[in-house]
Amino acid sequence: MPWARLRDWAELLRVPALFTVPGDALAGAAAAGLRPNRGTTYAACASLCLYQAGMALNDWADRDEDAVDRPQRPVPSGRISPTAALGAAGLLTAAGLTFAARAGRPALGLASALTATVWAYDLRLKHTAAAPAAMAAARALDLLLGATATLSVPDARRSRRRAADTTSPKTAPRTTTSAVAPAAPRTTTSAVALAAHTYAVTVVSRHEAHGGSTLTPLAALTTTTVLGLLLARTSASTGLVPAWAAAAYVRTAAVPCLHAALNPSPHLTQRAVGGGIRAMIPLQAALAARSGASATALAVLGLAPVARTLARKVSPT
Repeated sequence: MPWARLRDWAELLRVPALFTVPGDALAGAAAAGLRPNRGTTYAACASLCLYQAGMALNDWADRDEDAVDRPQRPVPSGRISPTAALGAAGLLTAAGLTFAARAGRPALGLASALTATVWAYDLRLKHTAAAPAAMAAARALDLLLGATATLSVPDARRSRRRAADTTSPKTAPRTTTSAVAPAAPRTTTSAVALAAHTYAVTVVSRHEAHGGSTLTPLAALTTTTVLGLLLARTSASTGLVPAWAAAAYVRTAAVPCLHAALNPSPHLTQRAVGGGIRAMIPLQAALAARSGASATALAVLGLAPVARTLARKVSPT
């Protein structure tokens, strides 16, 4: 395939944004209290496929609108046909569900819910008031998919049972059942944090074509700052990595939001959306570190420079 053709597909699939995806599964594994395993790998692969499916489907669904607002995009410019974009969305969806199935039925169930959310957003909800909530739900489901897939591996279930047996009274009859389930409070908290950030970025993205909104970047700035402070506060006793990741998160997301609030031009609004997307990486790292997985957090942070470099060549929005 010629280089120009590869670049067209990279632009359609928004390749820089793909580096924000594996951290969902890794943060989910950390929230579940386990090291990444093959279930985590299946979840990350499923997430990558479903994310790319959503990108391709998004441009197929928006081809008429993009022909007016962003005619340089691959589909309206004719570099990729609508049929090819829709076909890619279907194939990538099938691949994502196949990877999830390898991690077990619970993971497949969550991946199916994630798929339904992605397709509903692109085909029906994107231009409605429910759009930010749908995107937030998709990110939360992605993290839960990582936690569930990690726990679905037989060795992981045995490890959780042994850990529960050593910490619970011998008289507790429900230890085995609770050991198989995710660490519910921590997993839920991580999913909610990721959803809140996604909601704020999605609200801003609704203005990136025309700009003009000062309140939405300010709201996103507030959300980012509050989340960063909460992560830094709850992570104070776990070392420097969580605080470092939280600071990186606030810096990556908040600065472009401030610029967009001061000058709500389409260009700066789009930069705020791009910053919000890239900020997913340090946010995922902060959530993993908050769960005590500092090595995982550092690995996730290592994706940030790559995403930033690619974003200079291909737009992540």
